[in-house]
Amino acid sequence: MKNPFRSIRIFFSETMIELKRATWPTRSELKDSTIVVIIAVAILGTFTSIADFSLFQIVNLFTSWVTS
Repeated sequence: MKNPFRSIRIFFSETMIELKRATWPTRSELKDSTIVVIIAVAILGTFTSIADFSLFQIVNLFTSWVTS
């Protein structure tokens, strides 16, 4: 039977090796990417809010016609 602690140790050592090979963004790249993500979330949130409000008003209009 395999020793589970040995497998865990091998996994973590291989993970550390892969993390050292990775290319990490510079501070300015990270800042620029963060700004892009925040702007994209704001635009998407605004679009979703407007679409939700518009569809709610359309459904209210149709239901008021049907119940009248």
